[in-house]
Amino acid sequence: MAGLAGTTASAQNYPVTPQQRATAQQTAQAGIPISELAPNAPDEYTVKPGDTLWAISRLYLRSPWRWPELWGMNISEISNPHRIYPGQVLYLDKSGGRARLSTRRGAGGAEGTIKLSPRTRYESLSGMALPTLNPSLIEPFLAEPVVVDDNTLLIAPRIVAGNDSRVLLSRGDRAYARGNVQSPLIETAGPIQTFRIFRDATPLKDPGTGEILGYEAQYLGKAQLQRGESTMSEMVEGKEVVSVVPATIDIIAAREEMRAGDRLLPEPPRQLLSYAPRAPQQPIEGRIVSVYGNAVQFAAQNQVVAINKGLRDGIESGHVLAILKNGETIVDKTGAGKETLKLPNERIGLLMVFRPFEKVSYALVLEINDTPRIGDLLVNP
Repeated sequence: MAGLAGTTASAQNYPVTPQQRATAQQTAQAGIPISELAPNAPDEYTVKPGDTLWAISRLYLRSPWRWPELWGMNISEISNPHRIYPGQVLYLDKSGGRARLSTRRGAGGAEGTIKLSPRTRYESLSGMALPTLNPSLIEPFLAEPVVVDDNTLLIAPRIVAGNDSRVLLSRGDRAYARGNVQSPLIETAGPIQTFRIFRDATPLKDPGTGEILGYEAQYLGKAQLQRGESTMSEMVEGKEVVSVVPATIDIIAAREEMRAGDRLLPEPPRQLLSYAPRAPQQPIEGRIVSVYGNAVQFAAQNQVVAINKGLRDGIESGHVLAILKNGETIVDKTGAGKETLKLPNERIGLLMVFRPFEKVSYALVLEINDTPRIGDLLVNP
């Protein structure tokens, strides 16, 4: 990255979509109208630890999901929007009625060369690049809750017993598990196999159509496979009896206590995903399906919700949607007769998708001016 001297080999290599790059290149040539800047966009801003791309987008743009435009204003200096680091100074140039952002004062757009003095960095840059959102808000949901079809958990390996007749299991306990006839729980070559443990797949139903979009499984913890399933034969009253020996697992993490019947799914490989906020290219009309948490109807800022749009609808990580409060239906008693009225839908906030499944997605509520609830409408921002 041009804005940093020294090593950048360890910098995060998040993908940038062709659409984002095309938008950024177009903006880099012309800048954006000053009218599209946020009212109090600063002429100079030093990136601080704890900043996020969303926060900086809100600082400079009226529509913070238009991150590609903000990135495009300094495309000649920042080759990847996910490589902005604390300590960099951003300068806003508003000459000629167009706005451009640069990491050098008076850059006046995309032309020119940045001169840097040699420096040595002793710290790794791998964890310093600004995230789009506060990672602590979404990272648990990248591995913990999962949306599956109605058959996935039924055929998944299951806990059959705890060591020493333990009924409830927690971190540090040993337990025993079995697969199914077609897929027994056995050891494979390579690292120790890690499994996530789930229970109670709750159906996620579309508030509008009633369609079952998937089943949300409750995350309980993690286990590692120590020994695979096997068989043991012994003579009983002169007859050979073959018994199944279940697999041995150790509980290595626990959010809640586990018990016999809970299901195991393989730990997925960790992925680096792009969360650059942007509006969907196609029109979207959706609804909030559920608020993550037991029996919760209302969502707060920075809370995770499930929505009734997914991969089949063209939803991607980073898509931003506006939340509309569904206007009430009332009876007008002020006139001569009693007439039924539908109050208008009011925009009350924004959310961003960070984990899409086939028919449903998890999204983070970014900002609100009222309280979103299950059934509220979602549209393009």
